[in-house]
Amino acid sequence: MFASLYPLIKPCLFSLDAERAHEWTLSALAGNPSLIGKAMGNKSPTAAELSGELFGLKIKSPVGLAAGLDKNGVAISFWPHLGFGFVEVGTVTAIPQEGNPKPRLFRLKKDQALINRMGFNNHGSEALATEMRRIKAADQWPSTPIGANVGKSKVTPLEEAAGDYATSIERLQGLADYFTINVSSPNTPGLRELQRPDALKAILNASLEAAKDTPVAVKIAPDLEPEMVNSIVDLVCEAGVSGIIATNTTIKRDNLTRDPDETGGLSGRPIWPHSKAIIQRVLDATDGRIPVIGCGGVDSGERAAELLQMGCTAVQLYTALIYKGPNLPSQINRTLATQA
Repeated sequence: MFASLYPLIKPCLFSLDAERAHEWTLSALAGNPSLIGKAMGNKSPTAAELSGELFGLKIKSPVGLAAGLDKNGVAISFWPHLGFGFVEVGTVTAIPQEGNPKPRLFRLKKDQALINRMGFNNHGSEALATEMRRIKAADQWPSTPIGANVGKSKVTPLEEAAGDYATSIERLQGLADYFTINVSSPNTPGLRELQRPDALKAILNASLEAAKDTPVAVKIAPDLEPEMVNSIVDLVCEAGVSGIIATNTTIKRDNLTRDPDETGGLSGRPIWPHSKAIIQRVLDATDGRIPVIGCGGVDSGERAAELLQMGCTAVQLYTALIYKGPNLPSQINRTLATQA
């Protein structure tokens, strides 16, 4: 019922500052996410054709929620009700941080896109671990796999990044179903330098040790040179990482109706050509060795199907949910089911 009201609610939300609308929505969901989810009607995917495995985890659908929407995991029990087959919370850091100065989130309505320079604002990985334990103790933990996206604390020097990532993973180990190493956000100074093979190798070794038997994925940027993509893929496969998420937001500004002249990462419909090109290169480089999750500009069943047909094991979305509303995951699932 509530999902059908989104066209009426959307103008009110879009009249607010983008970050304020985001905070208001999460605050409303945090009150009783499980109850609100049930009130929206059961959109959990049921088509047998959609079920499968991701990192050895059973999923009811290959459509997942990307990190960034629920940084602190306050609505973990809500998201599966929309039809997501897996959910990724975060990005969280070892040290709680406010993020970059506001304003830092901008809508590009004509392009159905967002620019953000949030800077990993979050309550910290210890707070996320506490929230996860609370949800489990309240018997509200979903059967849907829940991943935790982990980033580097801004105050931590790049040369100490490996320990910073490991600290967060140690705190969340046994709570999250998988981890994603975020070395590709453009909004923490120097973070993308950690995609260099020498830096990434140290991070992966420390993270895999901290994660123990929990799967670990790596999220990469869409702005990488082809040679760098190949190097990262080879390193990730050799290290024993469970998968790659391609891609994060882009710093490019083409494919826009106008340049808003705001720094930060661009997400949404305009990123699709860049993401798809990198996803194809990653798929070619992995050659089936590990799963690839396609992310970036996924806003329809047709685009999701295209990535799956290319060879992705699953897809993720975030920005399209803001523009198209809470029915989008189930709409994509229906399209995928008819094409299975």
